[in-house]
Amino acid sequence: METTFNQKLLSLRMSAGLKLRELAMATGIDQALLSKYENGSRVPPETHLGLLSAVYQAASRELRILWLAEKLYHLLKDEELANEAWMVAEPRMHYLNSSQATQLQKLDPPTRAALTKLDDLRSELLLHQPVDATQKQKMQEYFAVQYTYESNRIEGNTLTLGETRAVVMDGITIAGKSVTEHLEAINHLEAIALLEDLVAGKTAFTERVLLQIHGLILRGIDRSNAGVYRGVEVRITGSSHVPPQPYILGKLMEDYFLFYQKHHRTLHPVLLAAEMHERLVSIHPFIDGNGRTARLVMNLILLTNGYPTCILKGDPEARLRYYRALEKVQLEGQPLSFYHLIIQALQEALQEHLALSRPG
Repeated sequence: METTFNQKLLSLRMSAGLKLRELAMATGIDQALLSKYENGSRVPPETHLGLLSAVYQAASRELRILWLAEKLYHLLKDEELANEAWMVAEPRMHYLNSSQATQLQKLDPPTRAALTKLDDLRSELLLHQPVDATQKQKMQEYFAVQYTYESNRIEGNTLTLGETRAVVMDGITIAGKSVTEHLEAINHLEAIALLEDLVAGKTAFTERVLLQIHGLILRGIDRSNAGVYRGVEVRITGSSHVPPQPYILGKLMEDYFLFYQKHHRTLHPVLLAAEMHERLVSIHPFIDGNGRTARLVMNLILLTNGYPTCILKGDPEARLRYYRALEKVQLEGQPLSFYHLIIQALQEALQEHLALSRPG
């Protein structure tokens, strides 16, 4: 049995009774290159793999698997810590490629019960929407400022709640605070307004929308990277999760939106929101602003489905719970802790909205 790409490639040609020059004519690949592919001294680019797979159609899947294994081998062969790196990467690879990537695990009874409670609270809230325009505007401002403050605090912004309100609602400059911290608050509030416009216009969640949201988050802070996928490696401070290399971001983001398209009509919206949040943070497609953008994506999905914004707290204890729940998914493929974190925060949001919406 052939265990390497080059062995399989040679075996397929011999079984087909083809000479190298005949294979070169069939694929349009130079004969000398084909020889190097077959002796293992070169790994073909993906375009050449496609041409070879077209000739050996029956073995195209096996060829791609062996080709990917060869790429991994060449990437890691000279690394002293290759084994340790693979041990860290393997659980996440298993999660991304297992059935969880397209079919979520069956939910346990406590999670189902929690989702049912959220649905009941949502139904009650829809019956108690404020009819007074002033009251509605005040509530929107209150929760938008709270959300902006907490989301930015998670990322290290030092503006207090009162200072955040002064900056975004009154245009006041806070002495001793950086320009970036002011822009983070202003940009985030405008991003919330964008979500409301997208929901009102029944705009579908697409890559264009994602980049538009991120572009707002980094507006005036990092113009060259606003709304643009990163082209370099990144690390997440304080996390054991290592984001993927930039050269596979295109495929991962394609899968990200395919997951959304497959599940946005069938998966419970709270779980879909949590999944799209976690998956974006784990892929980490941007230089900066991934967390804020992921939480905005989560809330876009929730708002679209009639829920209020889910505000994750930014105090040290809450932030640690948030990061630990994310790592539970990223490193172990276990999403329940993250689901329950989102469910609890959303339940608190629903109860607070109800308290402010009920007459009297």
